[in-house]
Amino acid sequence: MPRRAVLTGIGVLSSIGVGPDAFWDSLVHGKSGIRPFRSFDPSGLPVRFAGEIPDFDAKNYLDKKDRKSLRVMARTIQLAVAAAQLALDDAKVDKEKLDPTRFGVEFGSGLISTELEELIDAARVASNCQPGTVDIGKWGQAGLPVITPLWMLKYLPNMLACHVSILHNAQGPNNTITENDVAGLLALGEASRILGRGQADIFLAGGGESRLTILSLSRQCLFAELSRRNDAPEKACRPFDRGRDGIVLGEGAGVFVVEELEHARKRGARILGEIAGFGAAFDPVDRSKGAKYRSGAGLARAMRQALREAGIGPGDIDHVNAHGFSTVGGDAWEARAIRDVFGDSGTPVFAPRSYFGTLGAASATVELTASVLALSHGQVPPTLNYDESDPECPIAVIAGKPHTVRTPYVLKLSCTALGQCAALVYRRWDS
Repeated sequence: MPRRAVLTGIGVLSSIGVGPDAFWDSLVHGKSGIRPFRSFDPSGLPVRFAGEIPDFDAKNYLDKKDRKSLRVMARTIQLAVAAAQLALDDAKVDKEKLDPTRFGVEFGSGLISTELEELIDAARVASNCQPGTVDIGKWGQAGLPVITPLWMLKYLPNMLACHVSILHNAQGPNNTITENDVAGLLALGEASRILGRGQADIFLAGGGESRLTILSLSRQCLFAELSRRNDAPEKACRPFDRGRDGIVLGEGAGVFVVEELEHARKRGARILGEIAGFGAAFDPVDRSKGAKYRSGAGLARAMRQALREAGIGPGDIDHVNAHGFSTVGGDAWEARAIRDVFGDSGTPVFAPRSYFGTLGAASATVELTASVLALSHGQVPPTLNYDESDPECPIAVIAGKPHTVRTPYVLKLSCTALGQCAALVYRRWDS
């Protein structure tokens, strides 16, 4: 019999709730987590809202002896560390009973922007206190010595997996995937593959990211396709809606305890569901139809791979958990791919990021959490802000009222604006 990968614990942090109960409560009651910034004055930015987690304090998720390590953790790392602890607690894992050499960590991560406070003194030296000027010679000779020697350790993307493995003595396979919004789903897929090959028994797998530092926000405002709905932040993230005008930034972390089935059974774990199939592909631009046009063939191929591995067809899927860019081109691309695989069957489509925005490397696993909980509760919450259908997105978006679950399968999609994509079939555990 093949080795099977099952989920036994959920750790989730987002602007709509910390932990699965609070997260689900917000989904059920249609509570948006997208609001004006609270942690700083955003008046100098063209976008002044996001899915910000209020009152997050990483000390609440670490033992006293481990809290000193927070000094070398950027907020992104802290979110991942907290979610990992929540997942272990939810799965009731006794780490003393694990073989640490078969306990692995797979994380998705992205670019971690520095806090300006850590560079400002060095910048002042190099600019001679004249805004807009930089003396590279002074930066090297007098600026760099001002920066703390441990500065870089706070911002390396592999530090999410490093800190989690150190804190929990996870000595098994350890990897970081830096592929933007698809990274978390790729990490989950890779963890299931390693479990299937017999190279580990249990994983912490997921992703974390915060794009809400001043430096990151400034860059995103310059180069990303962001919504500008400052007057109505809660209405800004509108996947597949005809009036969508751009992505909404957020922060969060989603981590699962993923185990080999017999390992979970032997320790008496509660099994939530199974990773039944996985696929990944690349969807290139078709320049004959435009500089950003993608046919959806690559994303459709990833979906078909996942369905084939799960041994099911499109008709067995209860709903598609969409990526839901909330951009004009991105949503049309995804809709083409969904239509390619599911035809005009009316398979329901759910876009959970309408509640909390795009979370970068944490997006896929936080969004999947919504469907894992939905299958457990028997209903899928409606997508927020879907008011008018778009002919360019001919899919059946769940909106207005919940969808009653009819099968135990969900297909989760994730992709990046550059064309990387992945699909995962999750099956609720009914036996």
